[in-house]
Amino acid sequence: MNRIAHLLDVEHIALDLPAANKTQAQEAAARLFARDGLDPAKVAAALAERERLGSTGIGEGVAIPHGRLKGLSAPRGAFVRLAEPVAFDACDGRPVQLMFVLLVPEQATEEHLQILSELAERFSDPDVRQALLTASDPESVLSLLTGAAG
Repeated sequence: MNRIAHLLDVEHIALDLPAANKTQAQEAAARLFARDGLDPAKVAAALAERERLGSTGIGEGVAIPHGRLKGLSAPRGAFVRLAEPVAFDACDGRPVQLMFVLLVPEQATEEHLQILSELAERFSDPDVRQALLTASDPESVLSLLTGAAG
């Protein structure tokens, strides 16, 4: 999971974030990028724009909201575990509690797809999903997502 390790750190992991719906969940996740100097409103708008094309809920309680951001020099990621699952129009109809938010430069193509593929593969493991639901700290989440555990 090299690509995930390069775009995620403990500062971009939030556990048990409150959100009443998909929009609030994405807006809360967008705020995690403020410490990078990114405008949370622009991040949320990029995520909402992508979501209009179709839900990024991949099933099994997981969503991978992603968007292209003008001026971004390299992909960035954040992980959010919501306090309660929210409706996300996921392909299996289940609400989402685990979200990995991916931001990529405006011109990213192949790398963007490769990262999404790695994320989907990681989240396809039921043991990883369960461990993410019960992880007590960001360091544990980081290990689970980067393949250092599980």
